[in-house]
Amino acid sequence: MHDRFALAPVDIVMLVAYAAFILWHGLHLSGKHENADDYFLAGRSMTWPLVGASLYASNISSTTLVGLAGSAYGTGISVFNYEWMAAVVLVFFALFVLPFYLNSRVYTMPQFLEKRYDGRSRTYFSIVTLFGNIIVDTAGSLYAGALVLRMIFPNLPIWETIAVLALLSGIYTIAGGLRAVILTDAAQAILLQVGAIIIAISAFIDIGGHWSKVTAITGHDMLSLVRPANDPTMPWTGLVLGVPLLGFYFWCTNQFMVQRVLSAKNVQHGRLGALFAGALKLPVLFLMVLPGTMARVLYPNLSNPDLVYPTLMFDMLPTGLLGLVLAGFIAALMSQIDSTLNSASTLVTMDFIRRWKPSLGDRALLKTGRWVTFGFMLLAAIWAPQIARFGSLFQYLQNVLAYLVPPVVAVFLVGLFWRRANAAGAITALLTGLGVSILLLAGKVLGLLPEVHFLHVAMVLFLFSATVQIGVSLATAAPPEIRTVGLTWNRQLWHLETISLRELPWYSNVRVLSIILLIATAGIVGWFW
Repeated sequence: MHDRFALAPVDIVMLVAYAAFILWHGLHLSGKHENADDYFLAGRSMTWPLVGASLYASNISSTTLVGLAGSAYGTGISVFNYEWMAAVVLVFFALFVLPFYLNSRVYTMPQFLEKRYDGRSRTYFSIVTLFGNIIVDTAGSLYAGALVLRMIFPNLPIWETIAVLALLSGIYTIAGGLRAVILTDAAQAILLQVGAIIIAISAFIDIGGHWSKVTAITGHDMLSLVRPANDPTMPWTGLVLGVPLLGFYFWCTNQFMVQRVLSAKNVQHGRLGALFAGALKLPVLFLMVLPGTMARVLYPNLSNPDLVYPTLMFDMLPTGLLGLVLAGFIAALMSQIDSTLNSASTLVTMDFIRRWKPSLGDRALLKTGRWVTFGFMLLAAIWAPQIARFGSLFQYLQNVLAYLVPPVVAVFLVGLFWRRANAAGAITALLTGLGVSILLLAGKVLGLLPEVHFLHVAMVLFLFSATVQIGVSLATAAPPEIRTVGLTWNRQLWHLETISLRELPWYSNVRVLSIILLIATAGIVGWFW
């Protein structure tokens, strides 16, 4: 064990106690599931603080913690653009999209596509989402978490570390279902915030409490959120055109995130939960990004930027407190693993098994869901060690998402805001968009096409897919009313909602809260422009 990353016995006790708690929690809830709603969507009974905390904790994984601080250390704070844009996307989600999801009473996002279009779109999106959830999200989190733990236990083989993480996450997810995942996520969000606050304050104290020490060795461009159009990491054109699209996919259509909102007891709690998650994203700049910039003063010669956050933890925190914060750090990893495992299980059970065998009762579906979770846990654990073969994981995954998800975003957005969009247009847009994505990606890999930033590629693919969908929809029959009523936005719905919101106090009015969140977001972006 490296001296810098050595743990005192009391810290180890803290970690073991935390692991024992989440296992007990999942097993404690295992006998309390009465039906599929209860297991997969926590009985649709979650209140807004739990929904928001779970959204936040599932998003801020250990890979994000390491990546945010590491990117701030190496290339600057522009990585925060993904975070503040999430707040904007969540406002849009809460106001315009979320009510349709909850009122349709669906279990999965592909199921919503079937209601709006047909079974072909549902099957396509189920396959795409499963691929992303298991091969990308779960396996990637397992691999990144294993790398972090190897800093503490360098002699432990990576496959053993991955196996332990997979088993720990899998057991309480299999036993407790989404209720265990959300309640555990809420506790982990608190741990995560406490640890991040302590580390940020300690780092600022250690640089003498003077921000000028950071600016003295850090160029203005590294402390700016808005970069030139030719910037290799975050061009302003990509920020405006591409980041919102990837954000919409992640927060508004990705099963493992939206499933938390589907568990809300009603539309009001779902909306407030989404806005709460958006509000929690803004302090990330001060708690997780800027400490990476301060580390340029504290550790000017770090060979690997990914070591920034682990080094801050072990250097800044006293014995005992380190164990608690490290538990929160590992908890962030667990949140993403448990989220993707549960959502993948929901997708297979509801989008395939229930469709093939509609006669299966709730008990049979519940049992099936648990076995599917177990199977995906094994698959992700087996695949995770292979990720080392792909080199730069983060950049690779961002590119894959930029090429894969724009057709899906187009089909969702066009379908939600244009009643004329039909099933033929949707499946044509999905398949042709995928075909063009594959051709562009192959051309990029083979060097046959000029280098284009992946955020620009995302916008081009979105516009292409949306154009195809609109063209095919206009050339074919209009969709029946059953595919549009209650599934598309219109001015009358907005007007009726305006009347109902007038009866609520300002602190419960989602439009007022949305405006406050957008103003706060604009203030932070303007400050670090």
